[in-house]
Amino acid sequence: MVTQVTSLSRSGVSDWLIQRVSAIVVALYTVVLLGWILLAGDVSYAAWRELFSSTWMQVFTLIALLATCGHAWVGMWTIGSDYLRSRTLGQGADALRYVYQIVCVLILLVYLVWGVKILWGSP
Repeated sequence: MVTQVTSLSRSGVSDWLIQRVSAIVVALYTVVLLGWILLAGDVSYAAWRELFSSTWMQVFTLIALLATCGHAWVGMWTIGSDYLRSRTLGQGADALRYVYQIVCVLILLVYLVWGVKILWGSP
């Protein structure tokens, strides 16, 4: 079982569940957006702005953004823990893995803050 402190949930089963649930959320979001684009006909800036000014779409987008960040973190953590090991890279692999994880967290935080700013910021 996964017990490292940098794991999102400290459990491999929970990480697996986070990945699956977040994938479903992002898939639903994609279906809703594609459905709207197909049904809207003429997709103009005004129509796009009207869609994203509705509270339900802002909340749905925020949920999809959080799901994307959770999904990405579990995936990037798994890559780091599987491939950045001392057995494959030698000494210094632990330091490299922690730098890699810090960079991933910073990128995800920027992505999340930027997304929230776009969603809830003033026009």
